Amino acid sequence: MSNSWTEARLDLDGTMLPVRVYGTDSALRPTPLVLHLHGGSFTSGDLDCSATICRTMSAAGAVVVSLDYPLAPQHPFPAALTVSFAALELLHRQRAKWAGRGARLFVAGEEAGANIAAALTMMARDQHHPPIAGQILLSPMLDPCLASKSVHAAEAGAAGCKWADGWHFYLGSADKAAHPYAAPLASRRLGGVPPALIITSRECAMHDESLEYASRLGAFGVPVETHVIDDLPEEPSVPSGAASEPPWAQQLLPLFTTFLAAPPAAFRTVQA
Repeated sequence: MSNSWTEARLDLDGTMLPVRVYGTDSALRPTPLVLHLHGGSFTSGDLDCSATICRTMSAAGAVVVSLDYPLAPQHPFPAALTVSFAALELLHRQRAKWAGRGARLFVAGEEAGANIAAALTMMARDQHHPPIAGQILLSPMLDPCLASKSVHAAEAGAAGCKWADGWHFYLGSADKAAHPYAAPLASRRLGGVPPALIITSRECAMHDESLEYASRLGAFGVPVETHVIDDLPEEPSVPSGAASEPPWAQQLLPLFTTFLAAPPAAFRTVQA
């Protein structure tokens, strides 16, 4: 799997935002174009921490643009979401440049980045633009209550844990927890968003809310494919000097490949 990427910047109304681009010009244009958001509990993370995820999506046939979005607490909700939506709009306008004329646009992320990706699909639905072909969510961080069994099993949720602190700094004030773009799991209106590929692992603190969100999307008629794999880590990064990709990346590759080629037409759950 290639380690190559290109550093670039997106011009968002005069603000130059760093991105890392995985995937090169392909003879098989148009190519799926993915806006990717890294994890880090809203307060940390960078373009390095999810390089393995992005390389795997690129190997699955996509051009991946990974965005260095603004972090809390300096930039609480909705700063990261607003910047990410502007980036999404720009990628759609420039998709011929990035991935070929008529390229289908996807959003993807892990943990906090998956929260932002899910919210982007709701914003695009509500604003009727841009068209999004699908969403790829890895162990999405969707519920500020942190009350699930998997969160408790991970001995998380109390003040001082990274997820509790992340939610606190991201929301800024308790009333923001009621906003569907901030906490998608609590949204009462999930219909009309694009098909979803939701992946988590058995030991992940976000396991339960990942599966609950998949179930809720399915109840609203959204095509969803859900996979539970063995060992997807909380921080899915691999040292740059590693000789090969980890087993979990090898499990993700065919899932990404199939979804990017044709998002699911029906809800289903697979225990990998």
